[in-house]
Amino acid sequence: MELRRLRYLCAVAEEGHLTRAAERLGLRASSLSQQIIALERELDATLFVRTQAGMTPTAAALALLPHARRILEEAELGARASATPPWAGRSASA
Repeated sequence: MELRRLRYLCAVAEEGHLTRAAERLGLRASSLSQQIIALERELDATLFVRTQAGMTPTAAALALLPHARRILEEAELGARASATPPWAGRSASA
């Protein structure tokens, strides 16, 4: 499972609309739709009910969202920690 797809899941769930989520992510709506479909296939679950008014998360998506958010948060924390190691700024001989 790719982090970007989890990011896309969260954006669509938060926006409630594919086009708004795509704009927020800097993607084309068709590309975002393909990625959501790929995630659904990977999980073998429907994540959104698609209507003309927007996209509503299913029970499967609602169950996954807190985990996805936690994974994304941990990935961000890890990236920050590796970008600024605690020993940065100290000389090797210190």
